[in-house]
Amino acid sequence: MTVGLKTPSNYYMELITTFPPRPIANDDQLIATQNRINEILDSPSITSDDRDYLKVLGMLVYDYEEQHEIWSTLKGIALLKILIKEDNVSPEKLLEIFEGKETIDEVMMGNRELSVGQLKKLSELFHISPSAFMD
Repeated sequence: MTVGLKTPSNYYMELITTFPPRPIANDDQLIATQNRINEILDSPSITSDDRDYLKVLGMLVYDYEEQHEIWSTLKGIALLKILIKEDNVSPEKLLEIFEGKETIDEVMMGNRELSVGQLKKLSELFHISPSAFMD
């Protein structure tokens, strides 16, 4: 037996058998993996097993996006606008992040910079680095 590895719990085994982590080969698999990630993140409590599993799924998403996505060429507000459109982010969700329509308009027009809190919330919403929203 290898030293340092622990036997996975029954719950962790259930996670990986219900949705086995595999390299992502196409956009349908990407969407399915992102949906699985969101299901876990939406649960009322996240266990250490959930966090471990999310790390694995996150690495798979990252690897696929690094090879297939063009988002890396977009930065700042241009990226934000595309992500909002592509993900059909609701006005209500934007209000949660920006705390006011006026703030949303000012940010989208480039008249106001994103706050640290807004960067964090956008990063969590879109599962990308906060630095992607900075020009």
